[in-house]
Amino acid sequence: MSSNRVTPEPSEDENLMMAERNKGSGTIDMPIGAGDPDYSIGCFGWVLVILSWLIFLVTIPFSLCICIKVVQEYERAVIFRLGRLLPGGAKGPGIFFVMPCIENYTKVDLRTVSFDVPPQEILTKDSVTISVDAVVYYRVNNATISVANVENANHSTRLLAQTNLRNVLGTKNLAEILSDRETISHQMQSGLDEATDPWGIKVERVEIKDVRLPVQLQRAMAAEAEASREARAKVIAAEGEQNASRALKEAADVISESSSALQLRYLQTLNTISAEKNSTIIFPLPIDLLSGLMKK
Repeated sequence: MSSNRVTPEPSEDENLMMAERNKGSGTIDMPIGAGDPDYSIGCFGWVLVILSWLIFLVTIPFSLCICIKVVQEYERAVIFRLGRLLPGGAKGPGIFFVMPCIENYTKVDLRTVSFDVPPQEILTKDSVTISVDAVVYYRVNNATISVANVENANHSTRLLAQTNLRNVLGTKNLAEILSDRETISHQMQSGLDEATDPWGIKVERVEIKDVRLPVQLQRAMAAEAEASREARAKVIAAEGEQNASRALKEAADVISESSSALQLRYLQTLNTISAEKNSTIIFPLPIDLLSGLMKK
C-alpha cells in the first residue's frame, strides 16, 4: 500500500530564486512581501521579542501549554511574527513553538478537497441553453502562499471554477459537450490549475457530472432518433424483400428445369397443410392435368 509523502516547503531563499526564474513568465510563486529587502522588525520589534521571552520564562510551566502547538501529518502552520512571515516556510508536522503576544499562526490542511460546482446555465456555441454541473478536486500545494497571497484560497477556487466552467463550455457545440467530456475536463483542469498556481493551489481533477437539456430539446432529439431508427428499419426490410425475391426467382428457375421437382414440392406442401390442420380435406389435383392445361 503506497503512501503519499508531503515534500517540505521551500525556504525563503529558495522562494526568491524561484521568483527570479519565473519573473519572465509573470508567475508568482512566493509570498507577498517575501522579496522586500527591509525584512527587519526594527528596534521596537526586538524589544517586544525580548519582553515576550521574559513573559514565557516567568510563567513557566503554564506558558508551555500556550506556546507549544502540535499539527497533524496532513497540516502545516504558517506563523506570523509582528505581522511578518517567519523565514523558513510553514512549520510541521509535529511540535512547534509560538512566542506569546507577538506571534500567531494559521493552520492549513494539505489534504485533497472536493466540491460540487453549482449548476451553471450555459449558452453553447450553437446557441443551445444547457445546465451543467461539475466536481473539482484540489489541494493546497504551498501553505505559505495560500495564506499570504489570497484572502480565502478555498472560496476563490470555488468561484474561479464556476467561471472557468462557463468560459470553456461556451466555446463548445452541444455535440462536443455530450461526446468529448474527457477532453473538456482535461482542458478545464489545465486552465484552472494554471490560474490557481499563484495561490498555492494544485487542481488535481475536474469532472463534468451532468448535462441537463431543455425539455423541448429532449423531445426533438428523441423524435430525431426515432425517425432515424424507423428509416434504418425500412431500409433493412427492403433489403430483406429484395434478397427474398432473388431467392424465389432462383428456386423457380430450378423447379422449371424438372417437372418432377414441381410434383415433389406439391407433395411437401400437402404434408405441411395436413400436419397443421388435420380437419382440412385435401383434394389432390394431378400434375399431368395442370401440365396439359399449361400447354394449351
